[in-house]
Amino acid sequence: MQKLYTNKEYLDHVEKEAPKSKVARNIVRAFFVGGFICIIGQFLNNILAQQGIGKDAASNITVLIMVFLGAFFTGINIYDDIGRFAGAGSIVPITGFANSIVSPAMEFKSEGYVTGVGARMFFIAGPVLVYGISASVVAGILHYLITLSR
Repeated sequence: MQKLYTNKEYLDHVEKEAPKSKVARNIVRAFFVGGFICIIGQFLNNILAQQGIGKDAASNITVLIMVFLGAFFTGINIYDDIGRFAGAGSIVPITGFANSIVSPAMEFKSEGYVTGVGARMFFIAGPVLVYGISASVVAGILHYLITLSR
């Protein structure tokens, strides 16, 4: 026969049995891994800028390379390990965005290239794109109206 708990007894039991959160360790890992990813991006940007490429072009190429690296490391199952270790430190940089697009596509590859990869590619990142693009359109219209009224 099961013992019936009062609310307080149950909460005490859950608190005792629940794994302790390692917040400080997770913060340090996220900080260093996210920072390291950003250092790689800044290093690439500096190298490209030194090659005589314009500042804007160097930034665009750096973003392209970082997205490729995020997708590539997701494809060879390394980025998930980095994510488990670093938590949000691997999600915040642009490489995390690439990971959020490639992961569902890989997961549903068995359903075919159109209904699996194509349909699921933006499953997680889709809402981010929709709201980001929508917000930029609204901001652009507001900017236009404000400058028009001057």
